[in-house]
Amino acid sequence: MKKLIFASGNKGKTREVKDLFNNTGLEIISLLDLPDYPDVIEDGDTFEANAKKKAVEIFEKYKLPVIADDSGLCVDQLNGAPGVYSARYAGEGCSYEDNNRKLLKELSNFTQPHMAKFVCCAVYYDEANYLYTIGELPGEIIKELRGDKGFGYDPVFKPEFMEKTLAELDLDEKNKLSHRARAFNQLKELMIKRVL
Repeated sequence: MKKLIFASGNKGKTREVKDLFNNTGLEIISLLDLPDYPDVIEDGDTFEANAKKKAVEIFEKYKLPVIADDSGLCVDQLNGAPGVYSARYAGEGCSYEDNNRKLLKELSNFTQPHMAKFVCCAVYYDEANYLYTIGELPGEIIKELRGDKGFGYDPVFKPEFMEKTLAELDLDEKNKLSHRARAFNQLKELMIKRVL
C-alpha cells in the first residue's frame, strides 16, 4: 500500500481527508503520526502558496509523497477577509471561538445577508510532480453559532440552499459538499490519472 503524508496536524481536517481517500488503497498518515515534524510558517499571500509550501517542506523532511491544503473563509462585505488569515484572524494562538466572535463583531455593522465562501486549495507533491486544485463552497454567515460537529467557522456558516450550518452536518453530509471535499476529490482524480 502506497503511503502518503497529509501535511496537517489538525484532527478535524485529517478525519475529513482520510474519509475522502478511504477507497483509494492509499495509507494516509498525518503530521500527528510523525515525530518532530517541522512547523511550516504559512506566510504566502494565496491559499495555493501556503499549501505548496507545506507540501514541499514536509516532502523534503520525510521523502514521501505529500498532500496538503490551505483553506479559509472569504466574506464579501469584508473584502475577502479573513482569507489566508482565517486560522489566526483574532491573533496568533487564538481559538475557533475567538475567530468566530471577531468575525461576528466585524459583521455587526453590515446588513444581512453576509455572503461568503469557503475556499480550499489542495495540492499533491513529490519530487517529480506538483498538482493542485481549488474547491469553493458559497453560502452566508449567520448571526449566532449553531452546531457542534465541525470546527473553525463551521458553526456560523450556512451553505447556500441549506438551512443547517456546516457544524450541524454529520461528516458524511459535510464531505458530500464542503470546499475541502470538492478540492480533494478533484485532486484525487488528478492523482489517479497522473501519479498513482
